[in-house]
Amino acid sequence: MSFVKYLRRDSLLQLAGKRSLSRSCMLQTCRTLIIETAPPESVKLNRLSGSDSGIVEVNLDRPVAKNSINKEMLKGLQTTFETIHQDSSARVVMITSLVPGVFCAGADLKERRTMSPSEVHTYVNSLRYMFSFIEALSIPTIAAIEGVALGGGLEMALSCDLRICGENAVFGLPETGLAVIPGAGGTQRLSRLVGRSVSKEFIFTGRKIDAREAAKKGLVNFCVAAGEAHKKAMEVAQQINNKGPMAIKMAKKAIDEGIETNMASGLELEEMCYQKLLNTEDRLEGLAAFAEKRKPRYTGK
Repeated sequence: MSFVKYLRRDSLLQLAGKRSLSRSCMLQTCRTLIIETAPPESVKLNRLSGSDSGIVEVNLDRPVAKNSINKEMLKGLQTTFETIHQDSSARVVMITSLVPGVFCAGADLKERRTMSPSEVHTYVNSLRYMFSFIEALSIPTIAAIEGVALGGGLEMALSCDLRICGENAVFGLPETGLAVIPGAGGTQRLSRLVGRSVSKEFIFTGRKIDAREAAKKGLVNFCVAAGEAHKKAMEVAQQINNKGPMAIKMAKKAIDEGIETNMASGLELEEMCYQKLLNTEDRLEGLAAFAEKRKPRYTGK
């Protein structure tokens, strides 16, 4: 899996700059552009060490614009998550903000005003595919949310497996107030998470909801005291990090792919995922650790 597989062919052509290039050449050109572009300071990658080795933080840090996502920040997200995808030691990802009182205010509307319709189309497509890339990572992702998560910021959180917020969090998809709709996955992921009717009311009105209502509607997994979202997210990440990494990956695959099909097909998928774990070293280590009453030492093999 790579971010480039989510890009449409016309976007790849624009990146490559030559419509005569073959598809394989265009894909390689796009991959090179993404990998060789150094992440801007607005996106920081932090690999934890020691007992927390395997936990990776993606820190959003664009205080001048409340972490709103401009083209540069989008490139940083692309590069950062491509790096995580290629890192076999990564077991769980946390998306956090280094800006007090804000998770992400969405797209950078000041930059948006300077774009042509075709440029907006390319940007929104790239944003949508970026969030699809996050969603499709084989390892769990957690959004730790303090303050506002609006528009594309909420859509990014929705692409994560888990969402943990502080009581000061505010959520909203205000796009209809700007005469557009959530275009980076919001209409689809929100509906699958909270249901069709709630999603329609939320998007039609564009209203903001607080942390308590978000928890009540199932938008977030945990609502904790303001300022404690990162701490709680770390606790959950540590719990995941201690489990068999291959089992976590197979569990995510079974849930994500199975829920989109019928029960019989879902059970077949579950059986296939379980079968892949039977001959692993980790499974034998888990049984041995249980028998010996010690903490298992999983290697992901």
